[in-house]
Amino acid sequence: MLRPITTFLGTIFSLVTLVVVVIALSIGAVFHIYGKDLPSHESLANYTPPTISRIYSGEGRIIDEFSRERRLFTPAEDIPDLVKQAFISAEDKNFYSHAGYDARGIAAAVVEAVRSRGRNVRGASTITQQVMKNFLLSGDRRIERKIKEIILATRIEETLSKEDILELYMNEIFLGQNSYGVTAAAQTYFNKPLRELAPHEAAFLASMPKAPSDYHPVRESERLLTRRNFVLKEMYENGYIDKASYETEVAQPLRSVQNGDFEPFSAQLPPRDYFTDEIRRQLSQDFGEGEFFSGGLAVRATIDRELQDIAAEALREQLEIYDRGTGRWRGTGKTLPEEALASEETWRAALADTRVARDIKLDGTWYPAVILEIGDQQMRLGIEGVEETDAEPHVVPREDIAWLPGNFQETFERGEIVHVRRMTADSDGSFIRWTLRQVPQVQGGFVAMDVNTGRVLAMQGGFSYQHSVFNRATQAKRQPGSSFKPFVYASALDSGYTPATIVVDAPIEINTPQGLWRPKNSSNKFYGPTPLRTGIEQSRNLMTIRLAEEVGMETVASYAEKFGVYDNMKPFLANALGSEETTLYKMVAAYSMFANGGERVQPTLVDRVQDRYGRTVYRHDTRDCTDCNDPGIPRSRGPRIVSDRERVMDPVTAYQLTSMMKGVVDRGTARGAINLPVPIAGKTGTTNDARDVWFVGFSSTIAAGCYIGYDQPRGMGRSAYGSSMCGPVFQAFMEKAIQKYGGTEFKVPEGCDFINIDRYSGSRLPDGASGANVVSECFREGEDPLFGIMFDGGYAMGGDFDLFQAGETEQVREVTTSTGNKAQVGQKSSFGNMSSGGLY
Repeated sequence: MLRPITTFLGTIFSLVTLVVVVIALSIGAVFHIYGKDLPSHESLANYTPPTISRIYSGEGRIIDEFSRERRLFTPAEDIPDLVKQAFISAEDKNFYSHAGYDARGIAAAVVEAVRSRGRNVRGASTITQQVMKNFLLSGDRRIERKIKEIILATRIEETLSKEDILELYMNEIFLGQNSYGVTAAAQTYFNKPLRELAPHEAAFLASMPKAPSDYHPVRESERLLTRRNFVLKEMYENGYIDKASYETEVAQPLRSVQNGDFEPFSAQLPPRDYFTDEIRRQLSQDFGEGEFFSGGLAVRATIDRELQDIAAEALREQLEIYDRGTGRWRGTGKTLPEEALASEETWRAALADTRVARDIKLDGTWYPAVILEIGDQQMRLGIEGVEETDAEPHVVPREDIAWLPGNFQETFERGEIVHVRRMTADSDGSFIRWTLRQVPQVQGGFVAMDVNTGRVLAMQGGFSYQHSVFNRATQAKRQPGSSFKPFVYASALDSGYTPATIVVDAPIEINTPQGLWRPKNSSNKFYGPTPLRTGIEQSRNLMTIRLAEEVGMETVASYAEKFGVYDNMKPFLANALGSEETTLYKMVAAYSMFANGGERVQPTLVDRVQDRYGRTVYRHDTRDCTDCNDPGIPRSRGPRIVSDRERVMDPVTAYQLTSMMKGVVDRGTARGAINLPVPIAGKTGTTNDARDVWFVGFSSTIAAGCYIGYDQPRGMGRSAYGSSMCGPVFQAFMEKAIQKYGGTEFKVPEGCDFINIDRYSGSRLPDGASGANVVSECFREGEDPLFGIMFDGGYAMGGDFDLFQAGETEQVREVTTSTGNKAQVGQKSSFGNMSSGGLY
């Protein structure tokens, strides 16, 4: 009897053993098959996740950030234990004890799936498995992926430490609101660093990996609260917080940026503007878009925030003055439908969703508003972000549109979206009323930079970045007009001419493929033999053309290219008057080289770029500090910096040209527009029909330039000149810039001999001569200047025309400018079109 039982048990044991062996072999075979050709897990040891690139001001404040995935990488040792414990409690309580996968969890998930016949399929992935899925595998729910996940998880556990795996997980995981990793999520939801999170806030974040869209803090607040409290309970049961802390934290309300409990991090940043967007554009070219948007670069910008704000306001003010002078209302072009005006709640929501500029500050903040009621004597508005009070009623009276030809009913419609700002009293800033504003159609650009380093201190590419992101300072190619003439004169001075050289100012006729070209001076006058100094001071077109012909347009073109104004300038005579297009950015950089004595300037918006590890990968200033490490430097002396800049112009030529351009400001075409406490040199520019107006100028420390014109070039009217429109922008900016950066007399180089000349006739005067016409002119040492020789460029002077006579005014007509001031100007040139170049 015992034998059959023993035989039976032996058979059962053998069968069980066989089954186990078969199962083991099957599992082994499965794992062997799926274990082949898997991605390399070893690459994770050197993984560098995509992280935010940030732009900092010179003071070290964040002014902008760029990313595709909003992630801030934080090493494991810098992540607080509390945050780690919250995620471990929520996702993988046995993280520190398992070998990459949790067998009990997998078994429980399988049982649940079988019991529910596939309806309830819950995850049993450990944190290690999730790392494998996120980094190396797809996110599908097939059994093949699960097997590969387990295989890779066991392998990575042998390669990396638990803390390294946790670091990968907590920096890679998506936590909603375009936030990747715990550091970015803490900033997104609470605007706090990780070290300041309370347990309930850490539990809030740890609730998100399960399904961020299902736990939105506003739409799914109850669901999120339940999940958060579950995580807190797990933290308590796992011994990470005590009972008192658990009870306190569970009682905390659900608070977040999205619920309005905290100010968003973005509110601390200034609105994106032309400056930081241009950095984005340039660095994306230099480093590649992928590296810029995901490389975690730290960019130190050259911007001076105070001067940037002044530049923006100065340009905006002049553009608005001109726009209001046209007497046309365009508004925003946006209108809310009638149903959106049914209640305050509906129009506020609709207005908030409408895309209009919200970054304008000019005499106060400009607010979007919607017209709710239109009456005979006033309109009632709804203003975004502003509650109506008895002290500040949201109405605009009829007197506010006195600059427009129509009345309220003719000009506006209910539901129209407009901009408004507060009008306040100059004396005490008290509220007067709300006033309507509009973004001008005319546009422009402004750039200011350090003349010695090329560091761009301020740049404004238009009226409003949010209205138009096109940067007119760097991207718009415009005709510089007469602001190009200094390059013609520079080429002449370097070719043996002097500021006292006489060039004939008389009519010219030139045959061109487009017909006969008869260029004229802005005043329609002719001045006969005139020194170069007076030619540039009064912006004489005919003199400039004759001079360009004498020197040779090939020489002029080579100078313009050497200064970076053009890459390949065409040697046409019309280009001597600035008819070929260039950018304001290039013009200001070129003028900086006049100001610093003729040394190369490489303009830059960036001082330094560091990678995610803090290594400097770009530095603009490459000069050597020869004794910075010398401890014996006297306290009375700073370290010696050796310049490595290339010389592009003879220093005597640079000084001669600067002196002549100072005459433009003191008594020439910019006279009256610029009045500053330090010496200023510069040049105006106005193209035919005032399609473009310019002023570019400099002190001994800062060069700045402005241009104004329509994006689709068209005439701006007879009162539009570089001096009257761009001059005030330069003046307003430089008043503050000089207070901050100072200014001195322009440095006189070695090799200058000074001789008095008559600025009208060019004749030599005695050393003691004085008077309005006397100019002490720099001549090169050892040079024996010849006086009385005239150059005509090969064009005969002729004699059948009236010359300007002494005592006459060079301007022949008085006009009212766009600023309301009176000015005397000549008639516009009667010839041609844009290809004719600059006039004044």
